[in-house]
Amino acid sequence: MVGLGDTAKKIQTVADKAEKTYKRLEELREQVNQTRDTVNDTNERVAQLETEMAEQRALIEALATELGVDVDSVLATAAIEEAEPDIQVRDRN
Repeated sequence: MVGLGDTAKKIQTVADKAEKTYKRLEELREQVNQTRDTVNDTNERVAQLETEMAEQRALIEALATELGVDVDSVLATAAIEEAEPDIQVRDRN
């Protein structure tokens, strides 16, 4: 009968571990759901910001054109300065 007692303890140990594992899986499932929600919210915000930036860029370019500013030249100069910050770009006007 000693074997039955050991078996019962082993079964209880396995059951306890299974319960802990199940609880942990439920916690992980909740974390994944929260992460998914956060990612979805972030994607929506990024899309909204991209739209707003495109609108603002269009307005700025329209104003610059109206004021006689060569937008392409300004963007090219900015790209050069960003790529090679140590080089001085001559006359920006």
